[in-house]
Amino acid sequence: MDVGLLGTGHYVPTNVVTNHDMEKIVDTNDEWIRTRTGIEERRIASDDINTSDMAFFAAQNALQESNVKAEDIDMILVATVTPDTPFPSVSCMIQDRLGANKAAAMDISAACSGFMYGVVTAKQFIETNAYKNILVVGVEKLSKITDWSDRNTCVLFGDGAGAAVVGPVSEGKGILSFELGADGSGGKELYQNDEDHLIMNGREVFKFAVRQMPDSSVNVVEKAGYNKEDVDYLVPHQANIRIMEAAREKLGISEDKMATSVKRYGNNSSASIPIALSEGVKSGKIKDDDLVVLVGFGGGLTWGAIALRWGK
Repeated sequence: MDVGLLGTGHYVPTNVVTNHDMEKIVDTNDEWIRTRTGIEERRIASDDINTSDMAFFAAQNALQESNVKAEDIDMILVATVTPDTPFPSVSCMIQDRLGANKAAAMDISAACSGFMYGVVTAKQFIETNAYKNILVVGVEKLSKITDWSDRNTCVLFGDGAGAAVVGPVSEGKGILSFELGADGSGGKELYQNDEDHLIMNGREVFKFAVRQMPDSSVNVVEKAGYNKEDVDYLVPHQANIRIMEAAREKLGISEDKMATSVKRYGNNSSASIPIALSEGVKSGKIKDDDLVVLVGFGGGLTWGAIALRWGK
């Protein structure tokens, strides 16, 4: 059975925080942020918008785009490191809110790689005929674990949610190959401390990412039986434009074939890939039969990549 994405959706808060706004908060400036990260602005959720709210909005959008009813969803997988509460899970919260009454529900914690882990997990359930339609959401309210006095990290992150409905697709379409990985020894480089703040050793994480993202991108393309030249569109984790460029250059594709939502949204962790993917589909940059590569890395340290043939 071929398994793919039946539809995508996303949600970002309305509150825009620009680099010039950040200059008023910490000792930084617009040029420094843009040249080192590619970020120009980010979206920050208000106090009355929770992680589960953003997940719900993105999920509604994905269900509508996929023409799948909530009552036909068999499982909900939510990738997040910023749930409303440790339990109940965000997946349970939106299961109730969506009216997906027959769906099993669980959250996945793999940081920025979480959406990839979720999609690959969904693929296994569907291929074994255990379930048919699975909703996968990547969502983060990183603003609530950001140390707003740390100029090295607070300029990087934003809030938002992206979602996809995973299900059976026609022959030759869907997920062609994948790669998931982890290196727990690197966990000390990116973690949440006792004060619930995100702590990152930027230099070490950068070194890991510029090696892993390009390698994983090429690996899944070759595993799928294709060459780099066959890739139509790249959706990398939107962490840093320099890391993203390393993956693009290794694949040898032009700039217009890579999603760059990092400019407007910053790093949304597990939400960044599904947001960028959803925007690519809605804008027409990702078209039926395109060979698309999704690739990301995150705290853990974790990584994941997927090569898929777009379409139902």
